[in-house]
Amino acid sequence: MNRTSLIIMAAGIGSRFGKGIKQLEPVGPNGEILMDYSIQDALEAGFDRVVFIIRKNMEEDFKRLIGDRIEELVSVEYVFQEMGDLPQGFTLPKGREKPWGTGHAVLACKNIINEPFAVINADDYYGKEAFYQLHDYLASVEDISSCRFCMAGYMLGNTLSPNGAVTRGVCYIEDNGCLASVQETYDICRHMGGCIKGVDEAGNQISLLENDTVSMNMWGLTPGVFNDLENGFVNFLREKNGDLLKKEYLLPVVIDHLIKSKKAEVFVLHTRDKWFGVTYQEDKETVKSQIRQLVLEGVY
Repeated sequence: MNRTSLIIMAAGIGSRFGKGIKQLEPVGPNGEILMDYSIQDALEAGFDRVVFIIRKNMEEDFKRLIGDRIEELVSVEYVFQEMGDLPQGFTLPKGREKPWGTGHAVLACKNIINEPFAVINADDYYGKEAFYQLHDYLASVEDISSCRFCMAGYMLGNTLSPNGAVTRGVCYIEDNGCLASVQETYDICRHMGGCIKGVDEAGNQISLLENDTVSMNMWGLTPGVFNDLENGFVNFLREKNGDLLKKEYLLPVVIDHLIKSKKAEVFVLHTRDKWFGVTYQEDKETVKSQIRQLVLEGVY
């Protein structure tokens, strides 16, 4: 059985959330934040280590609100995602304010990860089942240098926000259970009559189904991904040279490219868990209510 790490991406700036750091907003009855529940679920599932990806300027608050407490339960490490951390020959574009994206965040872990690992967002609740499935898959990977990955697949209807439209990676799956492609789809929400619609990358409105499989950025990866992430980031910086103030290097896009180029295989682990998270300020009260219900049911 392999050792396994959990990487939590907490460096993103939540522009739709408004002021404050949404990853650190208390939502539990005793001031717990969403990461508390993800970490508890991951440890119960068998993960051995937690790696936090944060920005250097949030380190003090982050450690005070969660990091120091989690260090009492499990081995913890910190990785800093900084905009100036660029490959040789590249410089930070003047006016760039946002982090480079989830692909760049995971790449920042290259020098400390030598075992299979799961990647999650800090501001999402994923449910227990998904952590168990990812851990069991990663713990049994025979060749950790290979690009045999996995992904938690959620039912679209279990991932919508009642407070506004969301972006999801809509998944297309082969007969063998492996991911064929994942397409970023925007402005997904319920319309009159309960139908679900979104907008594809070309700007076309598309209809979606309640049980369509979507990615919530919960991946199971191996150290074999790092070379491709590194090379891909160089290509990203070269190709996007004229528009580097806002573009992001996204992990799902990288994985989709690896699948289509036959460099990686991603097995989809279907989960019945219901996702919830803090995308909008209004989501906070909804999340608090859902956490309270889980506590009443004895889940936590």
